[in-house]
Amino acid sequence: MKIATWNVNSIKARMATVLDVLKAIDADVICLQEIKCETENFPYMEIEELGYNCAVHGQKSYNGVALLSRYPLEDIVTGLPGNDDDDQARYIEALVLADRPVRVGGLYLPNGNPAPGPKYDYKLGWMKHLKAHAEAQLKLEEAFVLAGDYNVIPRDEDCWDIAVWRDDALALPTTRAAFRELKWLGLTEAYEAADGRAHEYSFWDYQAGAWQKGHGIRIDHLLLSPQAADRLEGVEIYKKARGLEKPSDHVPVIATLAD
Repeated sequence: MKIATWNVNSIKARMATVLDVLKAIDADVICLQEIKCETENFPYMEIEELGYNCAVHGQKSYNGVALLSRYPLEDIVTGLPGNDDDDQARYIEALVLADRPVRVGGLYLPNGNPAPGPKYDYKLGWMKHLKAHAEAQLKLEEAFVLAGDYNVIPRDEDCWDIAVWRDDALALPTTRAAFRELKWLGLTEAYEAADGRAHEYSFWDYQAGAWQKGHGIRIDHLLLSPQAADRLEGVEIYKKARGLEKPSDHVPVIATLAD
């Protein structure tokens, strides 16, 4: 089973590119972020024609997440459990009914800039709620994947130049500590476990020729419960997507789990 995460940065603005990439990566489950459309305006027909069932939690113009699956979806949850006051569409979860079911949560974690400030407080609060939810899910002892744009640079070597990013909300020590706390619950970061090479990125800004210069960061992650991590066979960062016409600034990150 191939499970992918991808921040598409507006699904309607990049529809042709999105369809091309979805066909190319041929994943069984895909978590999309920043779809930037309301739930009812999601392009269901085009996605369903590729063989996917769709669960969508949208929002006008901003944020928005979706879960695409070649398998039936059950027990769909929109909004991060325990964070009921959050009015931003940043989390969706469902049980993927494959031969060996997997519960998948797709998330778009807040950016947090400028930090310090209210936006950074919101980021850390959101991470606290995510940790509480992950802790509850782990007690169920089932295959569980939290995939998405975490807006976290875990290590200095996950960035082209940490001096440029050191004071950014994505790389602050408190951000990294919150991410580590999440992993220390018993979650495995797929890329770190299956590859782990330095200076492999999933995001390149549109500004200052970042893609052409190789000035990227790695902020899109898949965290696996022990039952999912036991099935991990490999991880791919599909960099080709960034070089396409009208690309997202992110590329898909794909984890393969044994059937």
